Amino acid sequence: MATRPRPLVILGSINLDLIATAARLPRPGETVGGGILTRQPGGKGANQAAAAARLDGCSRLVGAVGDDGPGREMLAALTAIGVDTGGVAVREDPTGTALILVDALGENEIVVCPGANSHVTLDGIRLDHEDLLLCQLEVGIDVVLAASRRHPGFLALNATPAQRLPEELVRRCDLVIVNETEYASIPELTDAGLVAVTFGAEGSALFEEGKLVARAPGEKADVVNTIGAGDAFCAALVLALRAKMAYAEALAVANRVGAHAVTQAASQPALSPLSHYLMGAAGS
Repeated sequence: MATRPRPLVILGSINLDLIATAARLPRPGETVGGGILTRQPGGKGANQAAAAARLDGCSRLVGAVGDDGPGREMLAALTAIGVDTGGVAVREDPTGTALILVDALGENEIVVCPGANSHVTLDGIRLDHEDLLLCQLEVGIDVVLAASRRHPGFLALNATPAQRLPEELVRRCDLVIVNETEYASIPELTDAGLVAVTFGAEGSALFEEGKLVARAPGEKADVVNTIGAGDAFCAALVLALRAKMAYAEALAVANRVGAHAVTQAASQPALSPLSHYLMGAAGS
């Protein structure tokens, strides 16, 4: 009997998302009326953990929340969909909050108030060689670097928000995931080992030491909200590569997952198991 792979481990942020949806985004100094306000679980780490749990049946999250109502709300929502939150610490600072504006086409603007996310540590966290670890930069880069030094197994980094990356971290990553704007603004990635770049509706590509090695076209979708799409793509790509899919196939599967995600308003959209998105089985 085959042994089931260990759950994907995500080190990252946990936020309460406060989302104002309006016909269009305001210009500087302008007020736009007629908005609709919603609140839901968010944060790139939590979004990726939620996506991985829905795609793979379970996942494990390392992060921090405040000892407050939003923190308990976020943990309950994650636990309900199969995320192991045993690695989430409770801090004195309030749970992180993201203020998000979304227009009728699904485009968004986001301001993040990190709160407890600024105090994520690896205290008491065990990382084994068999674990696949996915990190982002909504937690301190120091803790991500510490994780890269401690973790003996596969390490993926979603390098967003874009910032200067230590050479040591870039060398250590088995996979870096960015969008096209981030790729252009982080010169350290030019010759990195393996970098996945997303191009929105145009699809995605993989570069190995700066050379294009695979590309997959985008999937058509009726866009409602793009907030969770990149996070769903990240989780799907790492899981597809774990399943030993060829590069182009792994990108195509991740593109389908991202396309499914944009059709929903949630930052942590409902997704099918990963096998649903294989060629011939895809369709939302």
